[in-house]
Amino acid sequence: MTETLTDTVTDVVLLEEQPAACGRRWGVATLNAPASLNALSLNMVQALTPALRQWANDPGIAGVLLQATGEKAFCAGGDLRELYQSMRECGAGPNPYAHGFFAQEYALDHLIHAFPKPVLCWGQGIVMGGGMGLLAGASHRVVTPESRLAMPEVAIGLYPDVGGSWFLRRMPGRVGLFLALTGAPLNAADALFCGLADFHLAADSRASVLQAIGAARWSDAPAENRAELSRLLAGLAQPEAAASRVRTHFDTINTLMAGEDLHDIAQRLRGLQSDEPWLMSAAAGFSKGSPTSAALAFELWQRVPRLSLAEVFRLEYRASLGCCAHGDFAEGIRALLIDKDRTPRWSPATLEQVSPELIHSLFEPRFATTHPLAALA
Repeated sequence: MTETLTDTVTDVVLLEEQPAACGRRWGVATLNAPASLNALSLNMVQALTPALRQWANDPGIAGVLLQATGEKAFCAGGDLRELYQSMRECGAGPNPYAHGFFAQEYALDHLIHAFPKPVLCWGQGIVMGGGMGLLAGASHRVVTPESRLAMPEVAIGLYPDVGGSWFLRRMPGRVGLFLALTGAPLNAADALFCGLADFHLAADSRASVLQAIGAARWSDAPAENRAELSRLLAGLAQPEAAASRVRTHFDTINTLMAGEDLHDIAQRLRGLQSDEPWLMSAAAGFSKGSPTSAALAFELWQRVPRLSLAEVFRLEYRASLGCCAHGDFAEGIRALLIDKDRTPRWSPATLEQVSPELIHSLFEPRFATTHPLAALA
């Protein structure tokens, strides 16, 4: 690869441009924090956003590859430590760091969804939370046999954000609600069935993909380039090694999630009896998760069906700031990442104690003037 994007290399994101045989180029952005499983930090967001905007406006760039260093993870979620510190310092008051972090992260996610050229995201290994926000918007999403995807925010007192309210709602049946409430992990076949991925390739085929991209003749028509990239990836795709558990248990999931009363759903999850460890682990994830997070995820599930993607991001921004002001989010991070005792003390402690007034309060505007994401189209 030759590095022509203003010779830009940062510690956390590597930015390169690969020439193609036709004289055009592909932008390549590599998350480069393998020690944290490429957790998405504010520095990463601030490196990726201007690069993507420049590539979008450069007529010589035919498409973008978004990948990560190492094979363990594309991106294991957002970098929560600074966010935790900001919540400790600000409590229920204004939180400037959270305001900036979520506004910039969601603007980046929206930029990928709306990108005018092909975006190939290589979703190897662990893809969770903030990583899902990057993957979901790409036009061409690759998973490998080692890919493990999840939106496990219920376990840390948040909810499936980064557009999760939008893409979970568009999964088959009520699978998205099941994933939001339980944080259940998905394998590659699940991701394809749920519409979170488009192609399944061998993990060691990335070099072949890059070689094929370099050898292809790309045009100045994005639609033609998207079709060409699809043909290229389809030619390298392989059958999934493991079956989709979501497909296998689709009817059970829909039965568990039926109706418009979260308390009915909770009762069915708590009473679930199954020989399938994955289903039982999902039910346990719901029982151990934040009751407020579950109620908030369910409220968003009901609110978003007729909203645009931009409207969903604006709604999630309000909800995320609400979570920062509510104690469960900081408590969940403490239990998972700080003290690592894995025994969060949720407040309220049970779903029955979560009032509608509490959930509605999480959506209250916590910005002084114009919504920071008002410009999203």
